Amino acid sequence: MQTTTVKLTSIMDVKEFVNIVTKCNYDVDIVSGRYVVDGKSIMGLFGLDLSKELTVNAHTDDATELFEELAKLK
Repeated sequence: MQTTTVKLTSIMDVKEFVNIVTKCNYDVDIVSGRYVVDGKSIMGLFGLDLSKELTVNAHTDDATELFEELAKLK
């Protein structure tokens, strides 16, 4: 598992995040405090506190390409 952080400050950021993550053939989780949701679930993301930085857990050994695409959401 590899980890990074993102900041989703708008509805468009959430939509872009989900579009990027759905291309992955592995699981991606979003962690906010004690809550963990599926990164491919737009409804799950809207249930989180988006005013805080979110942790992205990619369940793969090589998430370099994903993290490069998500870098614009930091």
